[in-house]
Amino acid sequence: MSHAPQIKIPATYMRGGTSKGVFFSLADLPPQARTPGPARDALLLRVIGSPDPYGKHTDGMGGGTSSTSKAVILSKSERPEHDVDYLFGQVSIENAFVDWSGNCGNLSAAVGGFAIASGLLEAARIPENGTCAVRIWQANIGKTIIAHVPITNGQVQETGDFELDGVTFPAAEVQLEFLDPAEEGEGGALFPTGNLVDALEVPGVGTLQATLINAGIPTIFVNAAELGYCGTELQGAINNDAKALEMFERIRAHGAVRMGLIAHAEEAGKRQHTPKVAFVAPPSGYTASSGKAVKTSDVDLLVRALSMGKLHHAMMGTAAVAIGTAAAIPGTVVNVAAGGGERQQVVFGHPSGTLRVGAQAVRDGDAWRVTKAIMSRSARTLMEGWVRVPGDAF
Repeated sequence: MSHAPQIKIPATYMRGGTSKGVFFSLADLPPQARTPGPARDALLLRVIGSPDPYGKHTDGMGGGTSSTSKAVILSKSERPEHDVDYLFGQVSIENAFVDWSGNCGNLSAAVGGFAIASGLLEAARIPENGTCAVRIWQANIGKTIIAHVPITNGQVQETGDFELDGVTFPAAEVQLEFLDPAEEGEGGALFPTGNLVDALEVPGVGTLQATLINAGIPTIFVNAAELGYCGTELQGAINNDAKALEMFERIRAHGAVRMGLIAHAEEAGKRQHTPKVAFVAPPSGYTASSGKAVKTSDVDLLVRALSMGKLHHAMMGTAAVAIGTAAAIPGTVVNVAAGGGERQQVVFGHPSGTLRVGAQAVRDGDAWRVTKAIMSRSARTLMEGWVRVPGDAF
């Protein structure tokens, strides 16, 4: 009996923010995977090791969590004033599908460095020393991201002393600017319902005060107290509670309907990456998962967010954009939790520690518009070479 041999595909395994993913140049993919469709999805599923009923990704490059089951495809951009096109795929762990509905803000921090190292930027754009502003077109959501990548002796500088809670070792700081981050596609405007706060009816849960926002990634914000939480919870308190996970998925599904992302709550299972659901609370002290003490005075508010059905160990980068945007607009549940008033930045507490994010929001008639969100992350190349997959896997 004959078996298909393995093929090898040039790839780079990178950490970006608090996530990890497999990065590809579009031109390096097998021809049938260079365009969207079943072949591309099947290839990425096999690369990551999904679907895996054991939830471990033992036979692939994934790590069995939403933060580590990710893939990125980059190519030179043909858009004016952009250097590279960035496409992100969130690979389901238990099911055979790839969710292309949103961006990964954490891996956005690694895009600039990969693009430079892979020769996707014009040499004239890269200084010998200093910072290279990589102009990224985020193809999933049709938005621009500017990544400020440090350069030393003409090469990407990845080491440094910038510390990011949720990441074990320090590295070089990469500042990200998310320009006009409100998603105006299928979910509509910044606030798809037209309201800063909605009464969200969730069968079996009740009616919750919720802010439904499209910024960075569609996100549903609710108050921790309404759910019986205090906002200081760590992963175990949520992820080991099957009833809690079911409740949050129900909130997410009904919020997605209210945002116009799906027609019926039952469709949410086929759209796991978006929207996100998060709960917020006023400042309070707690001990982070690393053992770090977070004091009440260290933060403006507390936020806990779920990704792919589980409480995130830190904070998704795109959700941080949503947090910063909502905090900047008086009256949202996020803004109220942070003490109200107008503000251009907040420091919020998450399970691994704290994070600062800024946003510039302006009133445009009766509506709000956000022009920019800014945060700092770090990124590092972990391994580069080839990834191997069976030749008949896609």
